[in-house]
Amino acid sequence: MCYPRRVIIRTLGSRSCSVGAALLLFSFGASALSAPRSSADRDRPRRFASSTATAPQALQFQALPLERSRQNHLLVRAFINGKPALLGVDTGAPVSAIAISRLRYFGLTPAVANSEIPTRLQINGAFNGVVIARTLQLGALTLIDEPMVAVDLGSSTKAARLMREQAIDGILGADVLFPTQAVLDCRAQMLILKIDPRIEGSVPGMDYRGLSRVPIQVSPGYNLYVDGTFNGRRAKLMIDTGAFTTLLHQRFVRGMKIPLRDTPFSSTGVNLKQRGVQMATISSFTVGSVNMQSKEVGVIDLEGLVRSPLLNGSTPVAGLLGSEILRRHSGIIDFGTRTLYLKR
Repeated sequence: MCYPRRVIIRTLGSRSCSVGAALLLFSFGASALSAPRSSADRDRPRRFASSTATAPQALQFQALPLERSRQNHLLVRAFINGKPALLGVDTGAPVSAIAISRLRYFGLTPAVANSEIPTRLQINGAFNGVVIARTLQLGALTLIDEPMVAVDLGSSTKAARLMREQAIDGILGADVLFPTQAVLDCRAQMLILKIDPRIEGSVPGMDYRGLSRVPIQVSPGYNLYVDGTFNGRRAKLMIDTGAFTTLLHQRFVRGMKIPLRDTPFSSTGVNLKQRGVQMATISSFTVGSVNMQSKEVGVIDLEGLVRSPLLNGSTPVAGLLGSEILRRHSGIIDFGTRTLYLKR
């Protein structure tokens, strides 16, 4: 069974809070990432990987229970090259990743350059290597020769140590979630993957009663966006389960003349310097038709983590829709139908 994936290697930016904050953002975002592209394929989607999946003939879907870390992240148990691995499920990551410190343990080998897979990716001005997992097993689903970008998750490891919990080995990104037409239930902590891509229809047995349907817009770089309003101003949010809380761009909040409150927290990104995190209260915060009154959000400078044209567009990307809203409002993300479900 072949899982074709068309992912443009264009955006990547791992974010993590400082160790002192004991909080972490490990997800990728719409930041500056580039890989060499020929003039012939520059204007069409790139097929990032071609993997095969093997599973029992009768099994059509795989439901995987998720764990929630003390840092408010959803985690899935997997096997990489036959060894157990703990991965953060990150809807903000266009490409799955592995911690540089775990390359030798899992026996991952560098990618060989070809028309499908680059050997390295540029992340926020510096290069990170691409490696190949011979097998990435998620329950009954096994992906073969799976590309993963090697990133420094040292901040994640330190924060996990402070929280006395297991550090993640890597990140499960949209390059797996889209082709498997995944359904991610953030409240029930369940990830459902389609074993056979030839099967038509959505996951059976899902109950969306009482939930509001919000269409998801997907960028060429596999980032997920939903429309919202903030004190009456229209903007977009990137759906980001790797963000422990919802975060808005500092300039966007200041433009609405909303007071900011300092916090002891700071954040950093791959190949980026630390930046402070503030708090603000948005009196009317709407995602789709779901209105959250007097919503408190984190505020950071998202420059470098989200590309400037997106931050400064006519309908700008105002920030990241994080784990606390998705959990509180029983969020379900359906990658097959490109729909976000939220409880009012």
